[in-house]
Parts: sequence; structure tokens; C-alpha cells
Amino acid sequence: MTTTSVVDRFSDLALLPAVLTSLEKLGYETPSPIQAQTIPSLLEGRDMIGQAQTGTGKTAAFALPLLTRLDLDRREPQVLVLAPTRELAQQVAVNFTRYGQFMRGLEVATLCGGQDYREQMRSLKSGAQIVVGTPGRVIDHLDRKSLNLNGLKALVLDEADEMLRMGFIDDVDWILGHAPKERQVALFSATMPKQIKHIASTHLNNPIEIKIESKTAT
Repeated sequence: MTTTSVVDRFSDLALLPAVLTSLEKLGYETPSPIQAQTIPSLLEGRDMIGQAQTGTGKTAAFALPLLTRLDLDRREPQVLVLAPTRELAQQVAVNFTRYGQFMRGLEVATLCGGQDYREQMRSLKSGAQIVVGTPGRVIDHLDRKSLNLNGLKALVLDEADEMLRMGFIDDVDWILGHAPKERQVALFSATMPKQIKHIASTHLNNPIEIKIESKTAT
């Protein structure tokens, strides 16, 4: 199913006032096509498959509604974003921090290889509600029991086809299998190879499918 609602302004979406304030400060006015189509479904807690290229504004498409649905009083991971590379994970984490800059008590942890474990442990201990990481390092922390997914509300697979290309798809499958059964999943991929379709059919519940045809950069 594809939704085609027209949204002219971010303020037309049911986003948290603190999130709208940060968008105003950042100069964001009109949602890109993927944002306009994705945000309402993710706000409702629906599972979603988004087929979109890099540069279409997909980070905001999932970050804004997931920030809106956070419970800041709960000091535990509620959102986990898996990304194929350290660079992308860091970029996504920075965006979450920027969009949530007026949310008091928001903590974002980045878990990637090639970074100091102690720093990562510290941000998990301090109660990060949003965790962004590469699959291998996320599994490391799950094995060490420094990361607990019991309170997880949403899981995002960003650039799923890249994770497949880099050989991470079994790790992704394992993490999804160890996440709580009642959680929202959003999968973003530029292409839909059969292994990605398999992940979607195994782990997503009646997902809405959104396809952004052209590369409309924000």
C-alpha cells in the first residue's frame, strides 16, 4: 500500500512541539516526499518498507516520528538504528541529536567498531534512549550484556541492501530475532534483493510500502 497524502509543512504533522522547534531552527519547512509519506505511518506505530536512495531525506523520515514517540522518563534503549558503516551511523546519530536538541533528557549512543568501548558503555549506562550502530558492534554489546533490548519500541534498518552487500545480513537477522516481539520495524533500502524481501517478510508485520521513484534531494 502506498499513501499519497500531500503535506505542505512539518507543522501539519503530529510531531512533538520540541521537534518542530528544532526543525524551525534548522530551517526545515516543507517535508520531502519520503518524509510526507513516511512520518504519519511511523507515528501510528506501523511497520514500514521504504525504498529510497540516499539524499532523499530518509533519516528525518524515521528520526522525527520516533523521537516524537519516545518516553524520555525511561532511561533505556527504545529505538535501535542499524547502519552498514560507521560513517553513516555517526551521521544518523548526529541528526537524531539535532532534531531532538530541545528534548530535555534525550541521550543518543553510537556503537561502532574502531571506537572506544568505554565511551560506548558510558553512554549506554547513562540511559541512552536511542542507539545507532553497526551490526557487529551491536551484537558485541548484546553479548556483553551492556546493551539490553527489553524496552525496545522501534528498530530501523538503514540502507539494508548495503548491509547485505557488506555481508551483515545474518547479523541483522540475528538482532531482529533477539529484539522484543512487540516492536515496530522500519526498513529502508535503495533496492530490494530477495534476501531483503526475506528479512521483511520474516520480521515485519503487515508493513506499509513506500517507494520514492526519483532521487529528489532535500
